[in-house]
Amino acid sequence: MKKNFINTTHIEGYIYEHSLEERVTGENSKAPGTTFIMGNLDIATDEECTNIVSVHFTYVTEKTKNGSNNATFGILKNIIDGKMKTIMMSDKDSAAKVRIDSAIALNEFYSDRNGSEELVSVKRNEGGFVHAIDSVDPDEKTHNTFKCDMLITSVVHTDADEERNTPEKVTIRGCTFNFRKDVLPIEFSVTNPSGMDYFTGLGATSTNPVFTCVWGRQLSQTIRREITTESAFGEPEVRIVNSTRKDWVVTGCNPVPYDWDAEETLTAVELTEMMANREVYLASIKQRQDEYKAQKAANNAATTTATSATGNFQF
Repeated sequence: MKKNFINTTHIEGYIYEHSLEERVTGENSKAPGTTFIMGNLDIATDEECTNIVSVHFTYVTEKTKNGSNNATFGILKNIIDGKMKTIMMSDKDSAAKVRIDSAIALNEFYSDRNGSEELVSVKRNEGGFVHAIDSVDPDEKTHNTFKCDMLITSVVHTDADEERNTPEKVTIRGCTFNFRKDVLPIEFSVTNPSGMDYFTGLGATSTNPVFTCVWGRQLSQTIRREITTESAFGEPEVRIVNSTRKDWVVTGCNPVPYDWDAEETLTAVELTEMMANREVYLASIKQRQDEYKAQKAANNAATTTATSATGNFQF
């Protein structure tokens, strides 16, 4: 197995808005009473402020593991306190500029759909180091990048949709890995014609996967649609509908894929073990979610009983 799998993202630009907040760990945590910051930090990666990339922070403490000050905590605290301004609360000229080196992760949970629970896995930038900067790189293509080792197991072609204003593309599906060597099922888009031909020609399948390194950009596009409705008389009704389409688009990959099922890269046996560990992880997510629902239901029942006893009916 590779010593370290590649999994990096780079986000640079103006702070657009945030949902960061300070919290304190509870008595049942590993470090009770520890102050930490969690939430999302949204960055405008272009001068027009139309490409907004979000970075999620789950647990950022004031001190690092070795006891030194955590610079990222200090910057996030300054954002919460308003010392570093955002575009939404101020304007672009006043907004602070940052550079974040993060990694691809998944926000996973089970959702009730059509009477059954289905796993939902959403790509996101997870944590990393935040740096305050005086100016952004003039090359905007470097502001919203990702790069990762990927085991490709299928390639699916999708035609262009003129009505939805979506381009022809292929979707490459498979998995990548985090620093703990956890399996992260993932998919990316490829819109470059040569790239579409290349990945389609690989013939990747679940029984004959292709292991390589891919890189690209995180895009957030605002699509403007004009809908015209004819009228029995007078001028037709014209409505403007704006929608946002977010995508992770591959722009390049290694010229020669890694050797698959090889000791120096990744073997089928190792992947099987990693997939088994993922099943254990998913079971823990399901258990925590079920426990939360049960506790919430119990709290609601207690509230209902208390309300009925006092005759204070709330609607």
